[in-house]
Amino acid sequence: MEFDQEFVEYIVRAIVNHPDDVRTERTIDERGVLITLHIHPEDMGYVIGRSGQTARSIRTLLKIVGAKSNARVNLKIYEPEGSRGPRVRREDTASAPAEEEVEADTSVVDNLSF
Repeated sequence: MEFDQEFVEYIVRAIVNHPDDVRTERTIDERGVLITLHIHPEDMGYVIGRSGQTARSIRTLLKIVGAKSNARVNLKIYEPEGSRGPRVRREDTASAPAEEEVEADTSVVDNLSF
């Protein structure tokens, strides 16, 4: 296993809940080295991070590791078909009606006298 591949596995195993499910594939073509990362579907959020920050950071570090050996290294995070639910935008959730409305118990307030 090459150093860049070991590097990715080491970092990802440190941040996921299922480190035994972390697996990488390394392919070389005319564009450079491509490391494909396979992880447990529940760990996808940990690897990608909020707004993709974690994945972007891993890719940046990987480019530095590749630059030391004069190689262009890219990371692809494999996402199995159907692993992600439908995306919901925030404005959709704010305007959506509640599934069940709860009536307030006003009997305590009605019995108060000021």
